[in-house]
Amino acid sequence: MKLCRGSLMLGLSFGVILCVASVTGARAGSKSGQPSPTAPSSPATNADQQSTGAADASDYVGTETCKSCHQNMYDNYEKTPHWKTMNDTHGGPSKQGCEGCHGPGAAHVAGGGDVTKIFTFKNASVKEVNGRCMTCHAGGPQHMSALNSVHTENGISCISCHSPHHAESSEHLLVKAEPQLCFTCHLQQKAQFAMPFHHRVEEGLIQCSDCHNVHGSTLPKQVRASSTQDAVCYKCHTDKQGPFVYEHAAVKIDGCVSCHSVHGGPNAHMLKLSNVNLICLQCHTTSSFSSAPGAPSFHNQATFFQSCTLCHEAIHGSNFSSFYFK
Repeated sequence: MKLCRGSLMLGLSFGVILCVASVTGARAGSKSGQPSPTAPSSPATNADQQSTGAADASDYVGTETCKSCHQNMYDNYEKTPHWKTMNDTHGGPSKQGCEGCHGPGAAHVAGGGDVTKIFTFKNASVKEVNGRCMTCHAGGPQHMSALNSVHTENGISCISCHSPHHAESSEHLLVKAEPQLCFTCHLQQKAQFAMPFHHRVEEGLIQCSDCHNVHGSTLPKQVRASSTQDAVCYKCHTDKQGPFVYEHAAVKIDGCVSCHSVHGGPNAHMLKLSNVNLICLQCHTTSSFSSAPGAPSFHNQATFFQSCTLCHEAIHGSNFSSFYFK
């Protein structure tokens, strides 16, 4: 009986020692970075590596390897601003050359050119395409609203307007030069620029992107403007900017578009109406809906007072007269 009890105590003690040794070994293995034998790790797939950016340097083959099959693409790429990424020593191979945009190419090469083993823009969604481009182009005021822009919301991706390999315009790698690129969708504005009085866009004096931030803005119509939407107009029309001692409320509140058609129209000065008085009387009326003073009773619109601007010359604002006489 004593022998049995001693054997039992010895077995229990030996079991405890084995258990403690196993736990200690597991902890040591985890601290040294070695995986536990009971939890083997599975290798990440190429798709996972592209989505998480966890690819190793060995997964990148370099632009020269891409060139062996895509010679035409390489020749065009060599002439673009993206070529400067070849000298990017800070980001490593994931930021250089073809693989900076298309992801690691080792699996693509090993698969004999299998397109499912690399990121291709042609078959990607708008969100995926824009996400790739914004990896590098997200900084600065030009692109800060790109992912929430009107273009993005309407299914227009970066490669709808830009072509990294086959751009017709060397500036910004556009698939077409402005304004023809914009007219691909904005046909109404194209007709307005053909009116007798218009901003000289088709003549090449200004461009659509001079007034609109095509990558997105916090204002309607993606206008490059201040809160009054007039700063963009003052880039050229500096004499209308002020500040004035006597501000014209129409200019301060509604902006230039209260009287003018911004792209073009049939009337001189691109006015919305051919009769200047009709524009003024939209606000200067005795009705209760307008806070502007009504026209005096002696202003007979049928005779001498057929044009308000004959007397009220400084209609954008004046430093001398509260009636904008000069």
